[in-house]
Formats: sequence, C-alpha cells, structure tokens
Amino acid sequence: MKTTTIPSVRVEPELRAEVESLLGEGETLSEFVEASVRASVQRRRVQAEFIARGLRSLDDARRTGEYVDANVVIGELQRKLEEARARKPTARK
Repeated sequence: MKTTTIPSVRVEPELRAEVESLLGEGETLSEFVEASVRASVQRRRVQAEFIARGLRSLDDARRTGEYVDANVVIGELQRKLEEARARKPTARK
C-alpha cells in the first residue's frame, strides 16, 4: 500500500516546544503527530457509534413506548460504581 502525507500544520513556537518536551525517548515529532491523529480518529469513531446507538435506542423507546426512568438508571450506575470501588485495593499511607 502506498502512503500519503497529512498536511503540515502551523503552530506557535511555544506549542511545538511543549510537544517536543513531551516526546518519549526515541520518539519523533512525526510519530507523535501520527499517534495523535490516530487517537483522534478512534475517539471520533467511538463517539459517532455511541451517538448512533443512543439515537437507535431513542427510536426504539418511541416506537415501543418503553422507557426507563432516569432515577432507575442513575441508581444502577451508582450501584456499579460502588461495586467497582469495593473491588479496588485501598491505597497505603
């Protein structure tokens, strides 16, 4: 497969310096930019899929008339959070 380039982006010298100061050992600026673009693409894909699932769920609820009360959902999320916190080992002081 043939590769292509992403257009260069003009930034303030301070931003470039900050990015360069955060590079890992042996990491190039180009590798950092590529990883950042890939992460952004993945995040937007996940976000779009989440929104699509939510819209389908809304359509299903409207079609069937079956809704879940917000307090029930919040209660279930709170229960899951408490379970997760109980499983997490306590920090030593």
